[in-house]
Amino acid sequence: MRTSICTILAMVSAVAICGCKPKENEQAQQKEDQQAQQLVIFHAGSLSVPLREVSAAFMKENPHITVLAEAAGSRDCARKISDLNKQCDVMASADYTVVATLLMPKHADFNIRFATNEMAIAYTEKSKHADKITAKNWTDILLADGVIYGRADPNRDPCGYRSVMTMQLAEKKINRPGLGAELMNKEGQQIRPKETDLLALLESGEIDYLFIYRSVASQHKLKTLILSDEVNLKSPELAELYKTATVKITGKKPGQFITKAGQAMVYSVTIPKNAANRQAAEAYVAFLLSDKGKAIMEANGQPAPRPAVTDGFDKLPESLKQFCTQSK
Repeated sequence: MRTSICTILAMVSAVAICGCKPKENEQAQQKEDQQAQQLVIFHAGSLSVPLREVSAAFMKENPHITVLAEAAGSRDCARKISDLNKQCDVMASADYTVVATLLMPKHADFNIRFATNEMAIAYTEKSKHADKITAKNWTDILLADGVIYGRADPNRDPCGYRSVMTMQLAEKKINRPGLGAELMNKEGQQIRPKETDLLALLESGEIDYLFIYRSVASQHKLKTLILSDEVNLKSPELAELYKTATVKITGKKPGQFITKAGQAMVYSVTIPKNAANRQAAEAYVAFLLSDKGKAIMEANGQPAPRPAVTDGFDKLPESLKQFCTQSK
């Protein structure tokens, strides 16, 4: 009798264990599948609005994929991958040279240039001298007593070093030696990791003017001072002039510095080597480079090159080659 009872208990226990394992395995598989369908994107702050629209359109066509986007200065985005080894499926930078210098070739195989932009100065009706500022006198307005302007940190965000380059190019345009340094050293200026961090300060009236990308100013419906092409880093035809503006910023390693020379603005996108969901990443980048993606970018003030010039073309996934051409 004792043997029979023990045998029955053993059988019941075995059935219970067997009954739990499939359920546990199913839950584990569901969790794994859910994680596999999450697409992690690190991107420049200036891409927040257009990529939000791109992601919404992409997820509508691919409802099994959830896009998780994280905005930061482009250099900060790159360092999350290179220095902190954070997992990322797609990285979109406001300056293609950030990917080229901080991620390639160790952390990324290719670099697709997919959008352009230009520097501008944003302000509001509450800004001091808002009724007087023009493309000819903006440097004097920013230097005026009581005027406070904002800019991004050059070591963390391309808009930061491009803001400094804009000051230097303005100095050359009006032939006023020392102007760039005057603007750089203006008392009361506000500096943040990325230019979009300063939008709230501008809209609340805590700062009067903001060096920012024209696309972002337009997206937020701010008053925008359009700068001349000799100053705004927009035109590839002015490459020789732009490169005369230089900014010293931190390099790959602590204590190391590099000198950035001005050039026409070009944004880029890549799929890092540590991407956990490469198939979804390729699909997302393909959508971004497609006519639908380009239309969204252009509607948000960022024209898209056609085709997209690419460094590392030979290492591109086959699904992306149709949208790209090899850089010279």
